[in-house]
Amino acid sequence: MTRHFFVCLVLLGWVGTTPTLRAETFPSKKLVIVVPALTGSSDVFARAMALRLAPALGQPVVVEQKPGAGTNIGNDFVAKSAPDGHTLLINGLPLVTNQALYAKLPYDTMRDLTPVIEVAEVPNVITVPASLPISTLRELVDLAKKEPDRFNYGTPGAGSSGHLSAELLSVKSGAKFTHVPYQGNAQATNDHLGGILQVGFINLPVGLQFVKAGRLKALAVTSSKRSPMLPDVPTVAEALNMPDYELTGWFGIMVPSKTPPDVVARLNLEIGKVLSDPSYIEIVKAAGGTVLGGSAAQFEARMRRDTLRLSEVIRITGAKAN
Repeated sequence: MTRHFFVCLVLLGWVGTTPTLRAETFPSKKLVIVVPALTGSSDVFARAMALRLAPALGQPVVVEQKPGAGTNIGNDFVAKSAPDGHTLLINGLPLVTNQALYAKLPYDTMRDLTPVIEVAEVPNVITVPASLPISTLRELVDLAKKEPDRFNYGTPGAGSSGHLSAELLSVKSGAKFTHVPYQGNAQATNDHLGGILQVGFINLPVGLQFVKAGRLKALAVTSSKRSPMLPDVPTVAEALNMPDYELTGWFGIMVPSKTPPDVVARLNLEIGKVLSDPSYIEIVKAAGGTVLGGSAAQFEARMRRDTLRLSEVIRITGAKAN
């Protein structure tokens, strides 16, 4: 009798068809891209993506900001969402550094979230106010070694790309810089322009306008290659003959763990098409970034690599969440 019942199920299409049905029915409702921070690069990238992704998926795609706790509120929200591909997260380095910065988190990035695709990377630029008599990164580093309490810098918080850029430079050069955490980029940038903060480790799109206006001097960029937006500014590796220095902020899309692989693959495919759209590429470029893309496996490999190396930087410097 059991055998006859199973045959009936097969004939009715109730057995062995779940993956096909899942692929055909996704998405079945509105998609949400969660931005776990206030306005910034991730918000710009997410909103431009949502506009282009909705027609491809045949469902509305909206962006929701869930800021707070160093992006942990938004990260945890997505980690605990239904694993059906309808709730996405866009975030960057905090995904791999918060585990080391916070004593206890309600989620584990690599256990509770699944990488989908890398979106873009944005380098930082190391700056000083125009009034400061420093012209090169070498001069700054040498002075910071001699006077370890003289130079401070501000960032949106521990674990941000600016903070990690500075800490990595400290570890590799021996220079000491004092970190001053802010609630966001705006006030930190104003205090840097006013000379209250002597050094900046600023996202390139934020600092670029002030460098071009002559209010800040750009000493180096933190990426492995020079930025086409500041072609005359060396990399840290060039300026200090330090070939193993590189710290670039990146952004990627994640979904809750246990999201079906075919749904992850569909999202990777459709978002990949968005990333190859010339109009989207221009938006990312205007924000000082470079479009990435690639496979989910490539994104996961980058996350694991940065988890290892940046957790070590955090351990050595003793950095903690604000």
